[in-house]
Amino acid sequence: MSELEELIKQIEELRSTMIKLKEGKSYTDPEVITASQMLDAVLDKYQEMLIKIKKADLD
Repeated sequence: MSELEELIKQIEELRSTMIKLKEGKSYTDPEVITASQMLDAVLDKYQEMLIKIKKADLD
């Protein structure tokens, strides 16, 4: 599995976890915030990787 595919899998898992945590809680609940921050970090890595791939394709 490529690094990009692994990030996509992580994104899907973290998104699912965050949705489950959110049930019955507010968006400001510490658990929901932590899950959101974890998802954001992986999304940032994914975005950086896409930029590198596009840049490499242009070179």
